[in-house]
Amino acid sequence: MATYSPKASEIERSWHLVDAEGMVLGRLASEVAGLLRGKHKPTFAPHIDTGDHVIIVNADKVVLTANKADTKLVHRHSGYPGGLRTETYGSKMARRPDQAVRDTIRGMLPKTRLGRSQIRKLKVYAGPTHPHAAQQPQPYVIEHARAR
Repeated sequence: MATYSPKASEIERSWHLVDAEGMVLGRLASEVAGLLRGKHKPTFAPHIDTGDHVIIVNADKVVLTANKADTKLVHRHSGYPGGLRTETYGSKMARRPDQAVRDTIRGMLPKTRLGRSQIRKLKVYAGPTHPHAAQQPQPYVIEHARAR
């Protein structure tokens, strides 16, 4: 019996809507990264982008546990000498909550051209509205990511 490898024409993509209100950031990010990679499908292959599109709403209501908002740091570098910029997760969540959630999920994807194609299927919005109603996204419930 030969190993099955999906072809690009056989991949069916669906849309998932995730409401991030009250969810823990890391648990939400790992679940969404699995959806973007396609690990929930029986046709998953690590070398092909078989994942689905994901829409995250209410990114401004994500929860950080154990005082991470004040102690955990986010780094970015401009590429120039002395270009390292550091800020806390709390300040980044206050300034750009959609970008903070997106960067957390991006860190859980492959660091290759495959990961870059997978992150393009992620749409993050700070508020409860999104412009993707025509795609008819199915609500996706993540129970174990809710903050207690």
